[in-house]
Amino acid sequence: MENLFAFVIGALYATALFMMLRRSIVKLVIGLMILSNAANLLILSAGGLVRGAPPLIAEHLEQVTGPIADPLPQALILTAIVISFGVLAFAVVLIHRAYEVIGADDMNEMKSTDL
Repeated sequence: MENLFAFVIGALYATALFMMLRRSIVKLVIGLMILSNAANLLILSAGGLVRGAPPLIAEHLEQVTGPIADPLPQALILTAIVISFGVLAFAVVLIHRAYEVIGADDMNEMKSTDL
């Protein structure tokens, strides 16, 4: 399972890098979104992949008796998802407004405009 996660994370990082190197601002934002998802998967896999072991302790027990997943990476990922959704919404609105004003999404054309 860890090998599959490592391959998927590497593929996502490569795809994000490819998208971020394009000239289109929309592709840049999509690349940043993919990079954020890859980072979330990396944090999740660093926390330990334990199948069938939620980060909970049963009611009748006072301490952990078996393997459980670490709840901290899951909480960090949930926070990162919420923050990245807000940043993505802001970026989409900003790109839409820039496209209305300039009429292009090419970063080279945006660099030479004087507004």
